[in-house]
Amino acid sequence: QIHLVESGGGSVQSGGSLRLSCTISGYTWKSYCLAWFRQTPGEQREGVARITSDRDIEYADSVKGRFTISQEKVKSSLYLQMNDLKPEDTAMYYCALLPVDGGTNYPLRHPAWDLKDITYWGQGTQVTVSS
Repeated sequence: QIHLVESGGGSVQSGGSLRLSCTISGYTWKSYCLAWFRQTPGEQREGVARITSDRDIEYADSVKGRFTISQEKVKSSLYLQMNDLKPEDTAMYYCALLPVDGGTNYPLRHPAWDLKDITYWGQGTQVTVSS
């Protein structure tokens, strides 16, 4: 079974930094999309950053220049380096894995991320940024 476990969340002041980690087990690294999403209570889930097995990277406009997504296959890990954090970055952050057929690339807004049968999610880690 595939499991994703996030860590690294916490409380920081505006302008601070955090590094989120997502450890992935039970998956043989072939063709995939890996992403970070975030959600606040009462709001829709928002895609933050996505990386593919072909190393194609996408960021939400709201985090471009501040956040960096990376992966380390040896450690079966996905990371999100978050710099210059703002209060509006406060949310629960989730990592997600979408195995794909070779060459398929799902952008953050693609409805495939909502398909529970093909997408794997972690339990989330809370990020709180105070002003």
